[in-house]
Order: sequence, then structure tokens, then C-alpha cells
Amino acid sequence: MPSQFVTPEPGRFQRFDDPHAAVAHLERLYAASCSFLCEAFAKAMISPPSGRRIRAFYPMVRIETASYAQIDSRLSFGHVSQPGRHEATITRPDLFRGYLTQQLELLMENHGVPVEVGYSQTPLPIHFAVANDPQITVPQEGAAEFTLRDVFDVPDLSTTNDDIVNGTHQSGDGTAGPLAPFTAQRVDYSLARLAHYTATEPEHFQNHVLFTNYQFYVNEFEAYARAQLADKASGYTSFVGTGNAEITEADQLLELSQKQPQMPTFHLKRADGSGITLVNIGVGPSNAKTATDHIAVLRPHAWIMVGHCAGLRNSQLLGDFVLAHAYLREDKVLDDDLPVWVPVPALAEIQVALEEAVAEVTELKGYELKRLMRTGTVATIDNRNWELRDHSGPVQRLSQSRAIALDMESATIAANGFRFRVPYGTLLCVSDKPLHGELKLPGMASDFYKTQVERHLRIGIKAMESLRNMPLERLHSRKLRSFNETAFL
Repeated sequence: MPSQFVTPEPGRFQRFDDPHAAVAHLERLYAASCSFLCEAFAKAMISPPSGRRIRAFYPMVRIETASYAQIDSRLSFGHVSQPGRHEATITRPDLFRGYLTQQLELLMENHGVPVEVGYSQTPLPIHFAVANDPQITVPQEGAAEFTLRDVFDVPDLSTTNDDIVNGTHQSGDGTAGPLAPFTAQRVDYSLARLAHYTATEPEHFQNHVLFTNYQFYVNEFEAYARAQLADKASGYTSFVGTGNAEITEADQLLELSQKQPQMPTFHLKRADGSGITLVNIGVGPSNAKTATDHIAVLRPHAWIMVGHCAGLRNSQLLGDFVLAHAYLREDKVLDDDLPVWVPVPALAEIQVALEEAVAEVTELKGYELKRLMRTGTVATIDNRNWELRDHSGPVQRLSQSRAIALDMESATIAANGFRFRVPYGTLLCVSDKPLHGELKLPGMASDFYKTQVERHLRIGIKAMESLRNMPLERLHSRKLRSFNETAFL
């Protein structure tokens, strides 16, 4: 009986002892699937197909081990938690080449066994396949002369979820355990969303991500980037803005897209991806969650919030810094994924990098540093106008929590960093003190922004440059790993 699907030749799984060769084969398999679907789709748009469905599959990598690995107990990744078979579907191996090579190399080294590469049984949706070919676009449902989902696979949200990173995934008896924190469909979904929300392609994102909630920081970031490009010894190679506009020289015009995206994003790039990305997420926990939900699939080495906040202590001055070491989560957007009873710890590596950066930029050290920086709890809420409500409840909770600052994004970004195993941190700048009569008014804001934004951003950048020089196994803390973790970071 003939198959109901037209598919490429599946071939056999191949074994590899060399991670570079394994990733190269993943790239070949993925390219073959995309080419097959793109060619079939182009033909279908000219002559509507009839009969069987057309399907191609994601490639996958798997490992099987019969014993527990004797590993360096200081490592938080690079090994499976128990014997058995573990596998991961893979998308865009060209984009993730360095990451995949590194993870497979650690896996082979720690377990002393080869990996196997072949096609999975997970269909590759047509939308994600043609996304790699700018000459092809998928029409909306009903615009073509045939029903798209009758012929091609489309994204399936029932199998696109965060079960693995949320710790709710259950492998059935005899089935393989997950090797990576995200499946190929989940990664593809986020790659598409990133391009939409930030107006820059995923390949421009760097391993160190700064989040802010004000346009002023973007302007300063561009000025800093141009200064770095003028210095040929800086190691930075280009600067990318919305619409994928890219410059390599300090005096070049950056032709940004006319229509700004929801979250304008800019990238100061280095050849090895160790540069800095700045995302203006705007105001609110929903945007903070959306941005981090999707950037997480790129497996950045760290992300830090550098934005403005309300100072809650009378002794604070406008322009003072707040280094978060705990979070009061009242943002509500992550409650279903990460319950509020889960503690979100401060990460020593990030805290030290931020404090040292503040000391370097302000030229204050030790006890003198306390004149303009406090370390304490940051409260994140979902109501921008919380000041207009009855103060007895909110203010009492803030006081009992010992909170020293309040904003609408920081706890969300930190909690999602914890959830996605991405090192996180927060350094805020006090821009108003609503409990003490210092509201954010136009004239006061202008003077404040002029004097503080450049210094604040420079601190965030210096912290990231410090973290860039830290070995990856030190930066990725064991505090972020649960009982049964995936081998991949």
C-alpha cells in the first residue's frame, strides 16, 4: 500500500565521534528538508497539488549511555542526568553551529560515547521551512487555490510548549528523555517572533543582552557603538539596528526601518557573537515576558535589566542606583509557569560584575559606594498607576518585603532567566520617589535623563564585558539547574 505522504529519502542514522562532523551533518539534513519543502511549495503555488500530502522532517541528535557519567561536579551542563537514550530535534543548525558544537563536544567528552544524527519523526512546518528563502512567502489561509494544511504541515501549538524548561515534561516508558531545553518547533516559533517584535533577524543577536525601558538608552547605545567602531582595537565589528540596518564604520548612516517595531533592538556585534544586544522592551511585565520567552531559545550567556525605577526609601536620591538581590513578584504574567513561591536567587557572578562596574564608572569604592547605590529587594508590579490606589495595602506589603525600589519589568526578566537557565541581574536607576512627593515631572525628567542615562548604560556595558571574559562553566551557575536537567545548556 503506497504511503499517504510524499517525503524525502529518510536515510539512516549516522554515528559521530567528532562534534564538528555531527553538526555539519545536521546542517545537510536540515537544508535538504527545507529545499524539499520550498521546491514543493513553489510548484504547488503554480499548479495546485492533488492526492498525497507533502512532508519533511526536522533532523535530530541522540545519545545513548548505559552508565552514569563520572563528571566534574562543578559543571552544571554537558552531561545527561541518568543512563538511557536522550534526543533533541534541531532547527537552524547553521545559526546554532557554535552552540551545538560546544554542547556535543562536552557530551561526548563526559560520557565517552558517540552521538547519532538522522531524521526525527517531527514534521517541519512549511512556514518555518520557507522562512529561510526570502523569495517565498506563505499566503494566509484561503488565499491560495488549495487548503494549505491539507497538503503541508503547519505550526502545531499543541506540541509547541515549555514543558521541558518548566519541569513538567514526562517521558513515557521506553521513550527518550530530552537532550535540549527546547524542541525544534519551539525554537522556530520564537525565531519567527523575534524577527517580528524586534525587526532584526535572530542571527544578529549577541550572547550578552541588556534590557531597558526607555528610548534614551538606545540613543546612548548607538553613540557608544560608534565610538567602539572608530577604535579598531575594540573587537567590535558592526552595529545593527531595526530593519537589519548595519554599519561597520563610525561615520556611516544607520538607515533604520521607518516603521518601528514593538521592541526596537540594536546589536553591537563581535565576530564570535560575544557582543552586546540592547532591547528596548518598553513599559510593563507583558513585554518583558514576551521578549525573554523568545530570546531564551538563542541561549544567551547573560541578560541584565538596566532601566528606571521608583525609589521607595526617603534616603534615596534621584539618580541613585539599585542593585537587586531579591524580587517581590507581583507582575502576575509568570505565575502559571513559575509559581510565586519559587525563590529567584541573586547570582553571585552577575552581582559582582555589576558592583565592580558601578565602582569603576563612578570611581567610588567600598563604603563610599553606598552613597549612591543600595542593594536590596526590587518589587515588580503590573499596574503603572499603583500610586492612585489606596496606599495602605501596597505600601504595607512593600515595607514588609523590605523593598527599596519598584518597577514593572525587573522581576519578570529575572524570573524568566531563572526559568530558562539564563544568568540574570538587575541594576536600576531611581527616576522618581512617588511615596515622598518627588513625581516624574517633565522638567525634572529632562535634567535627570541628561546626566544619568549615559553613565548607567556604561555601567551595564562594562558589566557585560566583564562577564564576557568569564569561563562559561563559571558563569552558568548550578543554582539554575533542577534535579533532572537536559545535557544542553
